[in-house]
Amino acid sequence: MFGLIPKEEKFFVLFKDLARNIVEGAQLFKEMIDDFDDPVASQKLIKQIEHNGDILTHDIVKKLNKSFVTPLDREDIYALSGALDDILDLIDACSQRFVMYNVEQPTSTAKEMAFLILKSCQAVEGAVSFLGGNLEQINRFCVEVNSLENEADRVCREAISRLFDEEKDPIQLIKWKEIYETLERACDKCEDAVNILESVVLKNA
Repeated sequence: MFGLIPKEEKFFVLFKDLARNIVEGAQLFKEMIDDFDDPVASQKLIKQIEHNGDILTHDIVKKLNKSFVTPLDREDIYALSGALDDILDLIDACSQRFVMYNVEQPTSTAKEMAFLILKSCQAVEGAVSFLGGNLEQINRFCVEVNSLENEADRVCREAISRLFDEEKDPIQLIKWKEIYETLERACDKCEDAVNILESVVLKNA
């Protein structure tokens, strides 16, 4: 039975590693958008971070399948690992759009969205850091992520509205509409993750 204790702690360590990796990816994406000196090289770095996230997610699922006793409900561990992995997938997808569509320069809206994504990921990391500790502290980070997602939704909606008002080139309109929507979905994925964490708090606090 004593051997089960390290397994419980290992879940929390892996989740914290995964959250830290997400913030690293979000930081690289923000730097990519702010500088935009070599987006292809930046995208490759983000892809490596996304790959690291896949490995960590796989480790969590593998440990889940081998553990008889888990610190949280199995379905919550599985759902949270998937939700955190989805955040990085979307950050990678965002970076890919800028390379794939040969964007010359990011717009001010894209820079604002990259900032909101980074802040959301930092808040997710803050929430995850309390797994295995004072779970009630998680709620304040959940509120922050919800607020940031609402802001990202507003920024995206207003940007797309301006596109239809001002952009005369239909190709540019389609391109930027998809980019903005992909950026906004990255914030949505952060909200999905904290929704699972809120459920964990309700069950275990």
